[in-house]
Amino acid sequence: MKENRFVAPVMILTLGIIISAVILAMTWRQNSKMSQTITVTGSAKKEIVSDLGFLRGTLTARASTAGAAYNDLISQKPVLLDFLKTKGIQPDKISFFTITNYAVYEISSTGMQTQNIVGQVFSQRFEINSNDVNKIKQISLEISELVNKGVDLMVEMPEYHYSKMADLKIEIQAEAARDAMKRAEKIASSTDRDLGPLRTARMGVIQITPRFSNMISDYGINDLSSIEKEITAVVNASFEID
Repeated sequence: MKENRFVAPVMILTLGIIISAVILAMTWRQNSKMSQTITVTGSAKKEIVSDLGFLRGTLTARASTAGAAYNDLISQKPVLLDFLKTKGIQPDKISFFTITNYAVYEISSTGMQTQNIVGQVFSQRFEINSNDVNKIKQISLEISELVNKGVDLMVEMPEYHYSKMADLKIEIQAEAARDAMKRAEKIASSTDRDLGPLRTARMGVIQITPRFSNMISDYGINDLSSIEKEITAVVNASFEID
């Protein structure tokens, strides 16, 4: 009877030791498996051609009175519109914005501004857009000729956009992820290992640069100055290996 009293506790203790050993073995095995990973960087690049161009500028008129400056500004618009018409730009592709003005004050002999108004300046911004980006480029090079026709003009650098950029970003990131997986598979196979499931993946910033450019930025680049561009995506991924 006394011996039987110790059988159950001993069996329970033994079973507990066995279960603990199994749990420890499984935990070690899982940790060991998790520590066997491979980290790779995949990339993808694609050349694109802009399909939407913008050209912006400002008309300006200066005169001694507000009325004279305003009339001068208004008289410049037909000259600009005629020029754009000869270049094949339709009226619905031209936008004019609110006219702004400010007074010009007299400067004294001491270099201080007085309260005497000596002139008025009126200006108006305009914008041209076209799907023919080469036409926008050509106009940007020739529009300054209007100065010889009495147009007071300031032109900004043209912008070239790609209208399907949102879809392209998704596509290029997917290609970069596939490239990362291919790299991981080659490394794993070279060591007689099998590539396991993906553990982590981090998308890098997308770089949109002029063609043949080596520019790069931690915050990403979105080039609008060139018609022909390159879009590059990078993915850092970690895989388990068996």
